[in-house]
Amino acid sequence: MVIPLLDLHARSLGASPTVAGIVGSSYGVLQLFSSTLVGCWSDTVGRRRSLVLCLLLSALGYLLLGASTSMFLFALARVPVGIFKHTLSISRALLSDLVVEKERPMVLGTFNTASSMGFILGPVLGGYLAELEGGFCLTALLCCSIFLLNAGLVWLFPWNGTEVDRTENGPGPGGHLALSRRTDHEPQGAATSPAATVTAPRGRWAEVRSALLDGRSLVCSKMGDILLVRLLMGVAVMLYHSNFVLALEERFGVRPRTSGYLISCSSALGALAGLTLGPTLRLYGHNLHAALLHSSVLTCALLLLYASAGTMALVVLASMLLSFSTTIGRTCVTDLQLTVGGAQASGTIIGMGQSVTAVGRIIAPLLSGVAQEVSPCGPPGLGAALALVAVFIMSFNKPHSNGAGSGKLKGE
Repeated sequence: MVIPLLDLHARSLGASPTVAGIVGSSYGVLQLFSSTLVGCWSDTVGRRRSLVLCLLLSALGYLLLGASTSMFLFALARVPVGIFKHTLSISRALLSDLVVEKERPMVLGTFNTASSMGFILGPVLGGYLAELEGGFCLTALLCCSIFLLNAGLVWLFPWNGTEVDRTENGPGPGGHLALSRRTDHEPQGAATSPAATVTAPRGRWAEVRSALLDGRSLVCSKMGDILLVRLLMGVAVMLYHSNFVLALEERFGVRPRTSGYLISCSSALGALAGLTLGPTLRLYGHNLHAALLHSSVLTCALLLLYASAGTMALVVLASMLLSFSTTIGRTCVTDLQLTVGGAQASGTIIGMGQSVTAVGRIIAPLLSGVAQEVSPCGPPGLGAALALVAVFIMSFNKPHSNGAGSGKLKGE
């Protein structure tokens, strides 16, 4: 609801386009450094407490945003949101804790479909409220109220201790894929051996620091290729979106309103695509690597088709199919991260992925600006080239698995 109105409100406060851009970029920078830290923190203190606190502090940020009457308050309001608005990431980590591996892609796909509906309906509601007197303030306060409502629901929801076996047939010889979920009402050592209960518990921040170091070694040893693929494919899709409206106007004379309708239809189709993950993965025998590879190949081909399209019919076809391929690819790469990284630190692993996405949000506008100097088709053409690099990386580097015994991905 608020994002499309931020630049307009900044201009109303007297900010220049440069200042508004700098303040807008600060959100991505804060997300870059906080995503992994907050995810790791949720692994340490528990999902419930971290999710409630993130919701409350995000609500505070939107409250300050609605009350902002100067650029100082406007910039200050983006700080708590930039640092703590990781509620979707923590929710994904929670879902990964509560389901078995074979069901996880379908559950995450359904979750992505539900969250995508907010991105479809939010701009419509925000645009309607913005036309009212004090519309931006009303929109920001409504966002604050929604975050407070969610915090109350999370706090009141009955959370029970749950032991989840990560594989369909048991944890295997290693036994390290089984996760005992600790609730916030239990001491950390409640489900551990008697010897572990004697050990003095370390401080929370010491645990967070240790988990971050473990995560860094994991990236260096096993997960670097997956994160690189995520970065390349993320930047490729961002380049496609970066000048979509402007490119259609320059290439085909399409009005922005018509482009907006096309974007909304594509977003709705992308939301529905999340519901097809179950049949799609059954078709692939739950081979996530193959599904990600083929969706990336399709994305690369569709970006080339869009960049070279000579008619609006081809543009519409490419846009609709891109919404499907990117939804499948985004869910598969997240689940591959969780498979390779293991079940014990899902918050840290998902946070790493969000940090990589934040890097993409920083560099994609720069690449788009340079590519647009060449041609309106430059950004999607460059995106196709980056997607092709990702395809080559996946073709020659099959990710490792934490599963016991074999090097296959889960479900194979």
